Order: sequence, then C-alpha cells, then structure tokens
Amino acid sequence: MAEPLKAMYDGFFLERFAALVKTAWNPFNESEFVEHVRDGNWEQLELKARARKITEALGAALPQSYGDALAVLYLIDEKCTGLPYIFFSDFVEIYGMEPHNWDLSLAALTRFTERSTAEFAIRAFILNDPERMASQMLAWAEHPNEHVRRLASEGIRPRLPWAQALPLFKRDPSPIVPILEKLKRDPSLYVRKSVANNLNDIAKDHPELVISLAEAWIGEDPHTDWIVRHGCRTLIKKSVPEIMALFGYAKHEASEETDQPLVAYAELEVTPSIIAIGSEISLRYHVRLREGESAKLRIEYGIAFVKSGGKTSIKRFLLSDREYAGGAAASSVRAHRFADLTTRKHYSGLHVVTLWVNGREVASAELTVTEAKPL
Repeated sequence: MAEPLKAMYDGFFLERFAALVKTAWNPFNESEFVEHVRDGNWEQLELKARARKITEALGAALPQSYGDALAVLYLIDEKCTGLPYIFFSDFVEIYGMEPHNWDLSLAALTRFTERSTAEFAIRAFILNDPERMASQMLAWAEHPNEHVRRLASEGIRPRLPWAQALPLFKRDPSPIVPILEKLKRDPSLYVRKSVANNLNDIAKDHPELVISLAEAWIGEDPHTDWIVRHGCRTLIKKSVPEIMALFGYAKHEASEETDQPLVAYAELEVTPSIIAIGSEISLRYHVRLREGESAKLRIEYGIAFVKSGGKTSIKRFLLSDREYAGGAAASSVRAHRFADLTTRKHYSGLHVVTLWVNGREVASAELTVTEAKPL
C-alpha cells in the first residue's frame, strides 16, 4: 500500500529544509523550527494541515518584516521544487494579505508557482478582491511560463479539490470565460488540462454556458478540441443531447435509412445474483446495432446503490466508447467488486444493474446484496 502524501513531510525533510534556510539567514534556529513544526498533534494532521504548520513555524522563525522574510525565501526557492513546497505560497497567503503587501505578494506567488503551485493560496486573494484578481489572472494567461499560465485557470476554478470554494464564480462564472478564451489553444498540456477541468467545474452549475462554449470552440484547433472533449466529460456522462450530438454519438431514434431504432437487441446478465458485501459480480453484456450506417456508441453499466437510509443512487461506469459498424455486436464481461471504499460504503438490499447506450437504458438485471459474513 502506497504511503499517504503527508508522509513526505518526515523528519529528514524538515531537517534538510531547516538547514537550507540556515544557509540563507544565519539567525534561523533549526532545532526550534523543527520542534515547532512537530509539536502537538502533528501525526494526526493531513497534508495541507502539515504544510500550514510548516508555514506557521516559518512565520515565527523568519524576520518579522514580511518583505525581509520573502527575501530569505527568495534565496532558496530555486532549490525547493514540487508539491512538498506548497508552504512557500501558503506563507504568502498567511502573512501577505495586508493591502500594502499585495504587490509583493502577487510577485511572490508568480515566482513560487513556477517551482511548486500557488493554486490554493491565490484563492484567498480572489475572495478578497475578485475584480482585481480576475484582471491579474487575465494577465497571467499570457505569461511565458506554463506554470503561471496554468495558475490563471487552476486558481480560479470554481470547484478546485482540496481548496477554498469560490461561491461567487459558482453563481456567475462569466469573469472566468475571458481567461479560458486566452488559454484554449495553449501549447502546454499542463495548461490545457486545467482549462478542461475548469470547464468541467462550470458545467456542474452552468451547463448551458459550457454547451455554448463547446459549440463555439469545437473545430478551431486540435488543442482546443481536446479541451472541449475533456471539459464536457460530466455533460457526456449525463448524456446531454446537445453535447452528445456535438461529439457524434448516434441518436436512438429510427434511422432514415433503415427505419430501425439504434439498438436492435440488448442483454445484460449478472452472476451471481446474490452476493455479500466485499464479494464480486460478473457482468456479461451484449448489444447489437441496427443494420445500416456505422454509429458512435458510449456503452455503460449502472448500479443503483442502496444508501444508508434505504434509498438508491445510481452510478454509471464506462464499458466502451467508440465507433461501431452497422449491425455490429458489442459484447464483453466486466467484473465489479462490492468492497467498501473511502468514497463509497455498501449496504445490503436490492440493487438494480442497468445497461446504457448513449444515455438510454437498454437492459437491466437485479442483484441482491447481503451483509458480509463475520470472519
């Protein structure tokens, strides 16, 4: 089992970093810094909380003048690259929010994001002055460094994981659009992934806006097409008709050529039909298309999971997404394990398993899930 990310902040990391700070500023007390970081409930803290603890220890140990403290960090930041050093940007968020420090702070975040990331720290500044920061992000979108351009998109995502929410942009994402417009042809995949994820965030609250952007952007550039496809993934999972048509998925209605529905035959078999939590089922499916023209299909299976209160909630899983010849058959077997995850706990009861083609249910089977047998 892989170690959790928070484990990267071990004793060796802290001692090595303290020694590096000491080379830049001789009054720095290495042992006090490490002791400050590790005191209290350190072992129980998760990644971002540990980074914050390092930030606070730095704040106590570096010069009390914010500008002087930044000057110390500037002497060592080139040697501090990657995710572990998110506390450089966190330092700016905690100690550089005063209005008279903003020019210093934004320059520091521009510099620090090139070596790690400022996507979390920048959100406090956005919430404090959204208009100024939207303009700043627009300027960063033209920066020569891909990490800074990525910050322009990633930092203003309405639903960035692990980060403060930006409810104002959940309500009205229109200030984000000019930033994404500047980045939609970016040569860096690192940046394009962020733009796509930003679109996907917006789609969860304003699908009509993303549909409009997708229809306007598609076909402009291969880089833009990749962003549009990846950014519309939630809308594709929901089988939004405009998006399904945009990406060429076949309609279920009868074809003009054959006067037959898209799916001529569909079957789903689940074995065994009764399992205990922690066990595995085998799903065997078979779909045959109408004769005639080829068709692009997105084939999924869905499980209506029983929740703690007895209600059900369906989740769909991808089986196939490609072009099929007219009259072709798609069939395979997929295993699905009913083991508890950090993101899903299983409960006993009747689970309906369904087969979906291009957003429409075409077959179903019943599955009874029982409590796991005691060891």
